[in-house]
Amino acid sequence: MRIAVIGAGVIGLATAYSLVRQGHNVELIERRDGVALETSFANGGQLSYRYVSPLADAGVPLQAIGWMLRGADAPLRFRPRASLHQWRWCLQFLLACRRSVNRRNAAHLLRLALHSQQILRSWREQDQLDGFAWRANGKLVIYRDQHSLHKGAAAIDDESGQRLLDAAQCIDVEPALAPLASSLHGGIYSPGDEVADCHLFCTELLRRLRASPAFHLHTGQSVSALRTEGKRVRAVVLGHDDVAIDHLVVAAGTGSVGLLRPLGIDLPIYPLKGYSLTVALADQNRVPQTNVTDYDNKVVYARLDDQLRVAAMVDIGGWGSALDHKRIATLQRLAGATFPDAGDYRHARQWAGLRPATPEGTPLIGRSGIDNLWLNVGHGSLGFTLACGSADLLASEIGGSPPAVSLQGLSLTC
Repeated sequence: MRIAVIGAGVIGLATAYSLVRQGHNVELIERRDGVALETSFANGGQLSYRYVSPLADAGVPLQAIGWMLRGADAPLRFRPRASLHQWRWCLQFLLACRRSVNRRNAAHLLRLALHSQQILRSWREQDQLDGFAWRANGKLVIYRDQHSLHKGAAAIDDESGQRLLDAAQCIDVEPALAPLASSLHGGIYSPGDEVADCHLFCTELLRRLRASPAFHLHTGQSVSALRTEGKRVRAVVLGHDDVAIDHLVVAAGTGSVGLLRPLGIDLPIYPLKGYSLTVALADQNRVPQTNVTDYDNKVVYARLDDQLRVAAMVDIGGWGSALDHKRIATLQRLAGATFPDAGDYRHARQWAGLRPATPEGTPLIGRSGIDNLWLNVGHGSLGFTLACGSADLLASEIGGSPPAVSLQGLSLTC
């Protein structure tokens, strides 16, 4: 079958790779001049397979008000717009801020995440996929507030393999945290989690795909229309050319919303803007070897070979990805106070990107309501973590095989 995939970020590339592996011909379409230049370019780097709790949870609305009162330092910032789409998304988010909903969705995400880990392992072992700074180094979520620690401990899933640690045990796991000993109350450790460079992963997938005659890449071309006939998409229009297809996968992140609206598909996706710094290491002995998430400051740290990736913040309030230098300055200050000897944060590479998020935090994978149009969107901050598993499940569905794990709670139609 000839299958078009729109979007060449980590979700689209993983989807194309999985489809080619299963014997399909793939046309990958990307509006930018290269792959993985938006949300996948400089994300947090953590493959957080076991710590997958959605943002929407009991107490978050009240907590968010406190965050927003902190101004530029706030982990979350909300800018209201005259946008029905924004306000409807926010209302749906508020309705999802219940403990029962959070735990239900966390279970769906955990199921998908563990499958994604298995698929990446099979690609690394069977296909010798490498060259993207992958390590199995675990993840440690540290808590500076006792109430936050209790809340995090209550959410530990028995199947996740997570362990509750006191402050001294946190430092045993990650000695680079020793200077923070007096401010730590404890942590949650996930020894099976991993780290990798998402952009390098994408470029390696592309290199493998280009070696296949079943793959064709279209870059620098925006989709101007989708030609439909009845309940099927017959072609993707690129400029003056029609690309005839048997199936279409939309994996264009936040761009998927506008692309599908003319077809009557209203995706519940809104961009959550985040920021990152990539720092050249000054002293490899003074940076965390484990993935570290500073829960109360909402900052993640991941060592990627000779660099440290620092990522944080959620801005809700628009579709632009321009850098906000006040937010970058805040991130530099927080990182400098936590791991001051890692490197020179003033000269770090700065980045901002839009995470395509659903209100409940679960992605939309599978059928769209149009017979041959499929979705792989809405992964939020877990795009890299969930990419391989999402791609595998979707490729199975398109090929007519039952998916390896249930897509319950992970689709538009469920």
